[in-house]
Amino acid sequence: MKLLVTGGAGYIGSAVAAQLVETGHEVTVLDDLSTGHADAVPLGAAFVEGSITEAAGVLERGFDGVLHFAARSLVGESVEKPGLYWAGNLGGTLALLEAMRVNGVRRIVFSSTAATYGEPESTPILETDPTRPTNPYGASKLAVDTTLTAFAGLHGLGAVSLRYFNVAGAYTAADGRVYGERHAVETHLIPNVLAVALGRRESVNVFGTDYPTPDGTCVRDYIHVADLARAHLLALDACATGTHKIYNLGSGTGFSVQQVISVCREVTGHPIPAVVGGRRSGDPAVLVASSERIQRELGWKAERAGLHDIVADAWSALTR
Repeated sequence: MKLLVTGGAGYIGSAVAAQLVETGHEVTVLDDLSTGHADAVPLGAAFVEGSITEAAGVLERGFDGVLHFAARSLVGESVEKPGLYWAGNLGGTLALLEAMRVNGVRRIVFSSTAATYGEPESTPILETDPTRPTNPYGASKLAVDTTLTAFAGLHGLGAVSLRYFNVAGAYTAADGRVYGERHAVETHLIPNVLAVALGRRESVNVFGTDYPTPDGTCVRDYIHVADLARAHLLALDACATGTHKIYNLGSGTGFSVQQVISVCREVTGHPIPAVVGGRRSGDPAVLVASSERIQRELGWKAERAGLHDIVADAWSALTR
């Protein structure tokens, strides 16, 4: 298929674009490089520098589908500057969907997020659980999910939203290129812990050790970026005219903050000092996904669910 990947110069988008190229698809990456990197665009993919509001000019060339990753994704920034998130995430996606409608592109896979659920009532989290986002980032992503449902019903769009939990690790493509995390502002736990081992940070912060979990620290679900990318290829094939499907993507296993730090120490051989502080407001004790629906309907499952493999791949990408 001829596919447009918006945000395909970013961490997840580039890994997905690389897998698409490897499986024989004709790929064009559209990215404004505000957070992405031109050298992350896979070999064999065409590259257009621009925002998703400029997608109409690209889609005129004729495409079979879109994989949509372009978005603002910093929770803290979304609280400080909510207008940027509503304009970029929802407004930009509306422009993209209208361009798709005009140009007869009827298939889209959307990069959604577990942040749409907010603080869950129970775990593991199901797709049928209430969606109560606690910040503009999650709210803007949920609004896109709602819009996709409307476009599917009104315009015959075939859409799949994939709600990620904590993505980590690195993807090594068949040509040897490695696609790992390179964020100017890093908010994810694993790269921040590994940054201590690299000498870029003095210590890692642990926010709360009094949660109702086995070791008192928060528990989160981590998914390997290679598994995540593979799910997008399955989702692309699952797009069905007039329907919008939603799937959670996680390993189904939770690891605590202390477990992550311990595994990072083991992988790197570095002591990695940790500074314990109080809880952060709004941090649920446990966030773990149920990926039963995508396993049942699309045959996907996390093949690299072990924390050691995820951390080892992330570390290898940072030290190449």
